[in-house]
Amino acid sequence: MFNKEYEAMPENKMKELQLERLKWSIRHAYENNRFYKETYDKAGFHPDQFKTLDDMKRVPFLTKEQMRSQYPYGLFAVPLEKIVRIHSSSGTTGNATVVGYTKNDIEVFSEVIARCLASYGATEKDIIQVAYGYGLFTGGLGLHYGSEKLGALTIPIGGGNTERQLMLIKDLGTTIITTTPSYALNIADFIEKKMPHYDIKSTNLRMAILGAEPWTANMRNEIESRLGIEAYDLYGLSEVIGPGVSCECSSKSGLHVFEDHFYVEIINPKTGEILPEGEKGEIVYTSLTKEGFPNIRYRSKDITRLYHDGCKCGRTLVKMEKVTGRSDDMLIIRGVNVFPSQIEAVLLEIDGLEPHYQVIVDRVEAMDKIEVKVEVNEKIHSAGKEALDKLTGTVVHKLKSALGITVKITLVEPMGIARSEGKAVRVIDKRKLA
Repeated sequence: MFNKEYEAMPENKMKELQLERLKWSIRHAYENNRFYKETYDKAGFHPDQFKTLDDMKRVPFLTKEQMRSQYPYGLFAVPLEKIVRIHSSSGTTGNATVVGYTKNDIEVFSEVIARCLASYGATEKDIIQVAYGYGLFTGGLGLHYGSEKLGALTIPIGGGNTERQLMLIKDLGTTIITTTPSYALNIADFIEKKMPHYDIKSTNLRMAILGAEPWTANMRNEIESRLGIEAYDLYGLSEVIGPGVSCECSSKSGLHVFEDHFYVEIINPKTGEILPEGEKGEIVYTSLTKEGFPNIRYRSKDITRLYHDGCKCGRTLVKMEKVTGRSDDMLIIRGVNVFPSQIEAVLLEIDGLEPHYQVIVDRVEAMDKIEVKVEVNEKIHSAGKEALDKLTGTVVHKLKSALGITVKITLVEPMGIARSEGKAVRVIDKRKLA
């Protein structure tokens, strides 16, 4: 463990620490930020009323829409001269979410990433290639600072330029790469299609740390088998801190949440009711130590559950189940709730298909239609129409069994789905564009 004092803290002691830090964080936000003060006053809540963890239900939620309404600096709780770094969302669907970090916030960010790296088995002897994007996206600099905090040799290549990524893996002896799951698959495709003589399994690469988008167990198996490595999940949100909110350990049985810095709840996404441990719902975050940009009961819209399982790694931190979808990613098709992750799980179990797909939703004559475009492999592509028709029928049948609705399937040639060097575009909902 990178910080055993907190990672293996007894649960009762952790609750005491969280209560102390929650009191500070809620008061810090209320006394130093106009938005929080006005929101709490309007709701009839005051920090003095917060005495036990059960009082969390009295604290108003914070939503992404509220964050956007405070663009750019409206949620900062320290003077701007105390902010040493800015990160931001893309702002493609409205105002960007601008988050600020004090020097102490950067130290916390580096600490939690270093804990994640250690939980995967990384040490100061590793050579870590950071293939996340640098800049306003939190991934690149987050992994960079965390890697240096661990003491590892850090290669700040950033995203894209796959041929150069592969050259550095070989020439510099990279042992760990950090990127998105879709880009890891892109690397595997690139080797097979454009560099067939490149033997990645003969390099020193042993691990991929993957995050920034949901990915399934089947995709993990695909990445591990094709690249000859271990793949681990890294989770975070730029609004909360960035990557490093939680991570897997060597058991790969869920993600440990760093509870000394983040208080987590599961709620019913429709009613806001706090759900018992073990039940699935929307995860809500409260920062416990952030100075520049405190988050109090932030509704993430990520769907998961919390549990303790006496993990063999020795960490006593609560676990969150791997996130496979978001409440706002949920597609409602003719009254049926459909998550892209459900579709992916089915596709990755069918021989002849590649792990590259797009879900296209449209409304035709007041009726919702859903189409899945998915790549086939070279063998199926060259096998002829009969084989393609048979495979199409298999996919339609399996998806209907899993989803309860009929889905149009379009099989496309190898490399027929556009690749991404960042987050993959999995869903195109034309209903929102109409």
